Amino acid sequence: MSKILGPIISEKSMSEASKGRFTFRVLRSATKAEIKKEVEKRFKVNVVKTFTVNIKGRSLRAGVRREEVSLAPFKKAIVVLKKDQKITLFDIGGKE
Repeated sequence: MSKILGPIISEKSMSEASKGRFTFRVLRSATKAEIKKEVEKRFKVNVVKTFTVNIKGRSLRAGVRREEVSLAPFKKAIVVLKKDQKITLFDIGGKE
């Protein structure tokens, strides 16, 4: 089973991607070593360092009736690649 759930695409993560740091949403049980191994296998790159952050669930009000909705907690992994390597999943057209 894959430990990586998907990329996190935001303004901050895209600016970090230009510096060689790529952000992914991962299983909460995933370890740094498992994340490194999975990224290297899936994208054929060399991971230098892995950072992980546990994001706690929060509640917010949404909808017409402003009902309270809970967002689930998740884990975020930031991987640093070897210089001059990149993951094409984070490429955006027109910018380099």
